[in-house]
Amino acid sequence: MADDALFEFLHMEIVAHVYKEQATREDIDKERVTCVSTLEAMGFRVGQGLIERFTKDCPTFKDDLDVMKFLCKDFWSTVFKKQIDNLRTNHQGTYVLQDNKFALLTQFSSGKQYLEEAPKYLAFSCGLIRGALSNLGLESVVTAEVSLMPSCKFQVVIQKL
Repeated sequence: MADDALFEFLHMEIVAHVYKEQATREDIDKERVTCVSTLEAMGFRVGQGLIERFTKDCPTFKDDLDVMKFLCKDFWSTVFKKQIDNLRTNHQGTYVLQDNKFALLTQFSSGKQYLEEAPKYLAFSCGLIRGALSNLGLESVVTAEVSLMPSCKFQVVIQKL
């Protein structure tokens, strides 16, 4: 239980530090893009490392859907202490992962009060997913959307090479 709180606090402080560091520079729009990119890159590297560790004793996956199921069940459970609530796909390389009580958003008020602040707290997680998939051989684009806190949806589009 304590490690969850520490992870959430560390995440909030990393986001605050990245945004504070950029606040001394250039204009606001460029700052926001730079901060999101920085946080996403951090998550990418962490995702690569974690998935390598989690899959060392696993058999190989037979297709993209197996990889996504592993990500939603085992990977998500290890990182956020719960499984993804819903996984949807169009069977053409697009997946939607829905978490109805996303751990990194639960410290905020429920509802729409802090909705405009949510994207900066999701950039790391988008990178985490993208990094994990990258290390499993799937290049992807990951975006996040929040319509009502603390619920969020991650859209994963697998890039066909």
